[in-house]
Amino acid sequence: MKMKLLFAAFLAFTLSGSLYAQYNPLVIPDTMVGTTFNLTMRDTFTQILTGNQTITGGINGSFWGPTMIWNKGDVVHVNVENRLTDTTTIHWHGMHLPAIMDGGPHQPIPPFTTWSPYWQVDNNAALYWYHPHLHMMAEEQLTMGLGGMIIVRDPIESALALPRTYGVDDIPLALSDRKFDALNQFVVAPYGDSMMTNGVVRAEHTIPAQVVRLRLLDAGTERSYNIGFSDGRTFYVITTDGGLLNAPVPVTRFLLSAGERVEILVNCTGQNGTTVDLRAFNAELTPQVPGGESFAGGPFANALGHINFNILHLNIGAPTTGAIATVPATLTTNTFWAESSAALTRTVTITDSTVGAGGPTFLINHKLFQMDEIDYHVPLDNTEIWEVKSTSGFGHPFHIHDVEFHILTINGVAPPAYQNGWKDVVFIPSNQTVRFIAKFNDYSDSLKPYMFHCHIALHEDLGMMGQFVVGNSPAGIMNKVQNRKMKLYPNPTKGLLYFEMDEQITISKATVINMHGQVVKEFDLNDSKAELNVSTLATGLYFLRLTDKSGGSYIKSYLME
Repeated sequence: MKMKLLFAAFLAFTLSGSLYAQYNPLVIPDTMVGTTFNLTMRDTFTQILTGNQTITGGINGSFWGPTMIWNKGDVVHVNVENRLTDTTTIHWHGMHLPAIMDGGPHQPIPPFTTWSPYWQVDNNAALYWYHPHLHMMAEEQLTMGLGGMIIVRDPIESALALPRTYGVDDIPLALSDRKFDALNQFVVAPYGDSMMTNGVVRAEHTIPAQVVRLRLLDAGTERSYNIGFSDGRTFYVITTDGGLLNAPVPVTRFLLSAGERVEILVNCTGQNGTTVDLRAFNAELTPQVPGGESFAGGPFANALGHINFNILHLNIGAPTTGAIATVPATLTTNTFWAESSAALTRTVTITDSTVGAGGPTFLINHKLFQMDEIDYHVPLDNTEIWEVKSTSGFGHPFHIHDVEFHILTINGVAPPAYQNGWKDVVFIPSNQTVRFIAKFNDYSDSLKPYMFHCHIALHEDLGMMGQFVVGNSPAGIMNKVQNRKMKLYPNPTKGLLYFEMDEQITISKATVINMHGQVVKEFDLNDSKAELNVSTLATGLYFLRLTDKSGGSYIKSYLME
């Protein structure tokens, strides 16, 4: 019994990060600047733990990817080469861009192909990121280490006296956790036993004794991090997901959910020669918050559940030349849309269910995601209130593609000051309602959709996701009732494609449309079922539109191998 107590005390001591000899140097991701960026995704190996190397996924390296630095107003071109053995996608999380460039499930990148999206950067200065978004594979590919950060700069942020020396007083931190097997290989699981910061376990870093900027990203598959410091010091929130707050907001805790970002200032002036730990105070969380649970066994059991643990050990060294020693009083002036300007309010429901093939799961709008079903047709230039109403027994980080939004209320109350900015991820607490307002003022395209979903990767993979198109009419992808009248197989195909209509609907024309909206093949028909030869088309994603004699359309996507 005494030996068990001693081991438990040693384990708690180790998890707290108090064994200095256990620390490993923090890895600062390389940077890329300019307007053209070449990213290569590979299956790799990385030395993470002592002993066997871990099989990982990397972008321009063995694990994770470079930090791209973009300027607002620039047109960026990104060439994404997939040298993995699996199909993948890359989603530009938080970016306002055309749906065809978004990198969601509808833009797959097959092995040994290159995808080359481009768009004008319209986002405010803040931290964004890129990551895989292949349906039913997000958890696995995120676990392998695929992803990277994006820093956007703009004239307003650049004019402020803020820390901006990358890796010195401006530190990017991607937070995640992993479970390892006996051979040091990743186990794909909702929660890990080991905290990882920029891919490093038990990480430490030296910062100067001045005002330091930490850019925090929750890049994990499920866990939230209740951010704070070991000495209880105050820190200052300066940005939410999509840009600067009006002024720094002093806090001692910040709950960071999966997919969410925050930038904070920490004043270490005069503290040369001391240390402090950035910590997750997750023992303070309720079981309804991801990471606040404690499971004795089963697939959700993990060593970090409902405990406090270290994220990063910070050694405070000498200040740099020209050090910033004060936190600015103001940052910017945000103008948010008035509730009265909204054309409509959409109610989005989050519920618990047992319909999932893997057992109990969670639903958006009482159904599982289907690739060819569009939930909403959003008129171009619409200002809308989205009311996300949860009756779930668990909290969910809700993410919407394309737009940054402003939170109006959380369970009927205005958001706290540190959430009163531009957002693309918002945590929806169990059995509460969050209302936000957004404007869909660009990139009309009734064929190619954007996503909205829970950013817990397992929930997303199991179908907790919906999609919308922006445009003035629902031409293009039709609604789910029409699509369900149409069967399409095999999908993927290597050359021959067959369709059948569920009812006796005579199809007069079949049209194949590529991802750029271009018609690449047409067939004149007079039948309710047919064989179509599409073997001359290149590999990639296409849409087959069937038109009946009355002009009705039925559309499904398919993949050419």
